[in-house]
Amino acid sequence: MANNEESRGLKSLFDWFANRRKSGPTSLERQEREIADGLWHKCSKCSVLAYTKDLKANQMVCIECGHHNRVDSDERIRQLIDNNTWKPLDEHLRPTDPLEFRDRKLYSDRLRETQDKIGLIDAVHTGLGQINALPIALGVMDFRFMGGSMGSVVGEKLTRMIEQATQRRYPVVIICTSGGARMQEGMLSLMQMAKISAALQRHKDARLLYIPVLTNPTTGGVTASFAMLGDIILAEPKATIGFAGRRVIEQTLREKLPENFQTAEDLLQHGFVDDIVPRTQLKNTLTQLIALHQPVLTPPHMVLWETMSLTSTAAE
Repeated sequence: MANNEESRGLKSLFDWFANRRKSGPTSLERQEREIADGLWHKCSKCSVLAYTKDLKANQMVCIECGHHNRVDSDERIRQLIDNNTWKPLDEHLRPTDPLEFRDRKLYSDRLRETQDKIGLIDAVHTGLGQINALPIALGVMDFRFMGGSMGSVVGEKLTRMIEQATQRRYPVVIICTSGGARMQEGMLSLMQMAKISAALQRHKDARLLYIPVLTNPTTGGVTASFAMLGDIILAEPKATIGFAGRRVIEQTLREKLPENFQTAEDLLQHGFVDDIVPRTQLKNTLTQLIALHQPVLTPPHMVLWETMSLTSTAAE
């Protein structure tokens, strides 16, 4: 009798383990499916799972450790620009393949595949809008498009935006994220550095404000040109900022670089960056800087009224 009870108990225990093995992969698959569907987001730094809706409400900044997850250009615009005030510029400009460049595949094929995959024509959005009711010209680079590389279209769109801002007397803000110049366009890509810099010089001569915001990563020809030409240079926490890559520099110098090398914090310490601003505070910080530095144009009728008041007072 006892043996039968023991065998039944042993059998039920085996059944329990067998059922658990069967249900294990299913529950794991279900969990992976939920994460893949975008319900949850696992932080790449602290590995904490966060509800995606809460993470987006915090502008894709990890609530646990403060890690700034990469966001696309459309999301950046939503975070910074007031509702119903965004006016895109030069959306019709498209990249071409003048050099008929080929590496592992044709540059023209690579462009078409990237455009179809992420729905962008090139690696930057430009436009006019308002930030807390203040007018602004905004350029936002997108790392998803060939590493945010700076080709002819990126340079042309940024240059035209800066010229529009100079004409309208708007401040310029560029959100930088890039791997540098686009090698598939050769010298044509490098020429964009000078073209954008010249437009920024004219903007500066008009005594107008330019603020670049350096996000992770900002490297290569972008760092060597318009990313470092701002009146006030801001950066996001822990952003990688530099020209050549860390490995290239170590091989050239033949010595180990510090752990914090080419980080926003290191650049702030050495005076290359003016301030590090968390993404959740960026809109208010930009608003304060623009309000402080942009000239306030006094309406002509107010000047006339003050002149008449002073004249009548003097007469009395």
